[in-house]
Amino acid sequence: MAKREEELKNEIGKKYFTTFDTTQILGDVDFTVSVRYGKDDAFPGRHFLLWAEAKRGTKADILDSIVQLIFTIGKARTFETYAPPVFLGAFDEEKIAFVPYHKVQEVFYQNDFDWTEAPSNHKSKEFLQLKELVSKEIENGSEVYFFYFNQADKGLEKFIKKNFKIGKKNVEGLPISKNNFIFVYQKWCKEVKNTIQVDWNGLKKMGILDAHFFLADMLSDKNKGVYEKLQVILNNDHYDLDRKMVGGMFEVKQVSFKDGMKAHTLFWNQYKRPPRKEFWDYFIQRVDLLVPQDVRERKGSYFTPQIWVEKSQQYLSDVLGDDWEDEYFVWDCCAGTGNMEVGLKNKYRVWASTLDMTDVKIMHERINNGANLLPKHCFQFDFLNDEFNEDKIPHDLLEIINDPERRKKLIIYINPPYAETANKKINETNRKNKRGVSFTTVQKQYSKLIGIATKELFAQFFIRAKQELSGCYLAEFSKMKFIQGPNFAQFRDAFKAKFEKGFVVPANTFDNVKGQFPIGFMIWNLDCDNIIKSIVCDVFESRGEFIGTKTFFGYTPKMFITDWFRPYHTRQENAENIGAIGLYGSDFQHNNFIYITNPVDHTNRWTYINERNLISSCIYLSLRQAIEATWLNDRDQYLYPEEIWKDDMDFQSDCLAYTLFHGQNRIMSESGTNHWIPFSEEEVGAQMMFSSHFMHDFINGNLKKKTGGGFWDEEESQPIVFTPVAQAVMDAGREIWKYYHSLYGAEANASFYDIRAYFQGRDESGRMNNDSSDEHYMSLLKDLREKQKHLAEQIEEKVYRYGFLKK
Repeated sequence: MAKREEELKNEIGKKYFTTFDTTQILGDVDFTVSVRYGKDDAFPGRHFLLWAEAKRGTKADILDSIVQLIFTIGKARTFETYAPPVFLGAFDEEKIAFVPYHKVQEVFYQNDFDWTEAPSNHKSKEFLQLKELVSKEIENGSEVYFFYFNQADKGLEKFIKKNFKIGKKNVEGLPISKNNFIFVYQKWCKEVKNTIQVDWNGLKKMGILDAHFFLADMLSDKNKGVYEKLQVILNNDHYDLDRKMVGGMFEVKQVSFKDGMKAHTLFWNQYKRPPRKEFWDYFIQRVDLLVPQDVRERKGSYFTPQIWVEKSQQYLSDVLGDDWEDEYFVWDCCAGTGNMEVGLKNKYRVWASTLDMTDVKIMHERINNGANLLPKHCFQFDFLNDEFNEDKIPHDLLEIINDPERRKKLIIYINPPYAETANKKINETNRKNKRGVSFTTVQKQYSKLIGIATKELFAQFFIRAKQELSGCYLAEFSKMKFIQGPNFAQFRDAFKAKFEKGFVVPANTFDNVKGQFPIGFMIWNLDCDNIIKSIVCDVFESRGEFIGTKTFFGYTPKMFITDWFRPYHTRQENAENIGAIGLYGSDFQHNNFIYITNPVDHTNRWTYINERNLISSCIYLSLRQAIEATWLNDRDQYLYPEEIWKDDMDFQSDCLAYTLFHGQNRIMSESGTNHWIPFSEEEVGAQMMFSSHFMHDFINGNLKKKTGGGFWDEEESQPIVFTPVAQAVMDAGREIWKYYHSLYGAEANASFYDIRAYFQGRDESGRMNNDSSDEHYMSLLKDLREKQKHLAEQIEEKVYRYGFLKK
C-alpha cells in the first residue's frame, strides 16, 4: 500500500537529510532542505539546498514531477521571495532525482509562457511546452542526478555529502552562485539601489544600468573592486564610473551614497563576496538576466549581431541594386536602440521608431556621439497599436506611407520581437502596461484573417505591413516557422508576397538565444501576391562562412506525419500490447521525445504497440531517428508520405531491424514481459527459456493472424526477409546477445536496453554510461553502431523518396 505523502516526506528527511532542516514550508513546494545562515544570528535566514516535489507510490515520472515543481515555483514566483536552492528535485517511494537550479532558472524568465495553468495537469499544452523547454535546458537528462532508494543508497549518501554542504552551524555569508545571483540582485534593488546618489535615467542614456552597480558590489572584496573591466567599480565608500556623466555645470565620474553606506553594509553582510572566480565571466555575460520580468515580457526581442546586419544590407544591395540607399526609403519600426541602422549611409532616407521612449533617447544620444541618423527621424511609435497619422509619424515618412507609388520604394527593415501574445494573465485592464505581449490592435483586427498566428508578435508586424503598407518591401529577421509551421497555414494564405532573396544563420549567434534553430533574413516584395510554397535561402555558419543553400517548404494542413500515423493509434489496454511509443510534434525539434517503452511506462502522448501496428511504429521511430537533428533542420516537418511505401517490404524490414537495436528502444524486462527478443534461446545460448517468443515468431512468420484474443490463431504470416544491410545489423546484435548470455547469471528475459545497462552501468544520477570497461563488449557494440549507421543511411534515402520529408 502506498505511503501517505507526509509519511514519505518524513521518512526521506530522517533517513537522508537528518543533519539538515527539512521543516520549512514554502507555499506549494512539497519538501525543502535548508541550513541557517547569518553571522551571530544578526541576519537570520535560510540557505536552501533543495526544493522538491513528492509523489506517492512508485509510478511517478521523475521528469514530469520536476516539471510540475518548476511550474509550481514559476506560478508563485517563489524565487523572487526566497533565495533559490542549489538543487530542484523530485522523489517517490522508489527513487529520487536532482537537477541543478541554475540549469533551469532561465525557464522562469521566458517571455511567452502562461504560468496561470494548474501545475498538476500534466496533459495541458502549457505543461508539455514547459517540459520541452526543461528537457532542452538539462540536455535531455545529462544534468539529472538519479538514484533508486535501497539499490543506490551509498551513491545517494555520497552525492548528498558531496553537494549538500553544511559548513558551520551559522554560515558567515550566503554564497553567491549561478543559482541565486538573480534573486540577490532583486533584493539589492529593493534594499540598496535607492541609497545610491545618482540620476538613474541620466546613466541609462549612457548605457550604464543599475545592474552594473550590482556587479560592482558583488565583484568586490572588503568594498574594493576585484574586476577592473567593469563599467562601474566599487572603491571603498564610492563607485568609480568608466565615463563622465555630464549634468548642467558639473561632470560626474564618482557616485557616492545618500546614507553613508548603512543599507549597503547591512545588505552585503548577508553574503560572501566576491563569489568564486569561476562564476565571474558567467555573471558578466548574463547581465541581461538582471532585468525586471515585465520589461522582458514587453520587449521580447533580440539584439541583432553586426555580422548579420552587414550581411542583410549586402543582400538588399543584391536585390535592389548598388544605389538602393539613394533610391529607396528605410523604416525600422522596431528599432530598439538602432543597431540595425549601423552601416546605412543616407540618413535622410532612414527612419527608426521603437516602443520605448528610453530607447529613443539612447538613439538621440548615439547621434550626439556620431551615429549616422537624424534626430527627427528617430521617434516613439507602437507599430502594433498606433495609427499612421501626423500625431505619431514624421510628416515626410507619412507622405511616403500615404502615396501608393512612393510606397513601392519603402523598405520595412526589421528584426521584430519573437514573443507570443497569448498570455492569459494579461487582460484588457493592464494591456497598456504590457502591450509587448498583450492583445494588440493589430491582433484584434487581423485574428480572423491569420488565425492562431496572431499569437506571434513578428507575424503581427508582417500582416500589418502587408495589409496597410501594400506595395512596399519587407526585409526582416525571423524564425522560419512562419514558412514551415502547421500553425501558420492560415497566415501563409493571407501573407502573399514574392520572395526575393534571403539567408539563414544559427539562432544562438543572436544575443540571449540558446536554441538550436535557424533565424532567417528574408526580403519580400509585398507588391506581389505569390503563394508561399517554398523558398531557397543561403546558409551561413556562426562565423559567416557560406556552407550552401536550403529549401524551406510552406506546408498545407493534413499533410503531416501525425495525420499519417493516426489510423495506427490504439489506447486499448489488453494482453496483446508489447510496448508504447511517444507521439510528439511533426518536426525535428521533438525527436528526442520519440521512443519506445513498456506499455505501463507510456508517456503523455502515446499509442500502444501490438502486432497490427508494429511495422508502422517501427517506421515512425526509424524515420524520426535515422536522420540527425541539426540547427538547420530543426523545424523541418515530417509529412504524410506517398502510399508506395506499403509495397516496399525491404523498407519495412529495415525499419524493424533499426528499431530493435536503437537507443530509443527503452523496453526493460523489469517493467513487464519483454516481447522484443528477436532471437531464439538456441541462437544466443540462453541459460533459461524466454518468457516471450513474440518478436522471434513475428520475424520468422510463425505467428498466426489474429481472429481471437490471442497473439496467434490458425493462419500463418509470412517470414520477414531482411536486406543485407539490415541482416548485418541483426547479426551484430546477435553477437552482443550471445556474449551477454555466455556470462554467469545472465537474465534470460533481458532486453537490448537491459544488456547495455548491464555492461555500461550507470553514473550517480542513474544515467547509463556511454561505454564499458569490458573491451570485448565495446568491440561488439562498435561493430553494431557502425552497421546501424549504414542502415540509417539506407532508410534516409527512402524517407525522402517516399515523401516523409522534403529535401
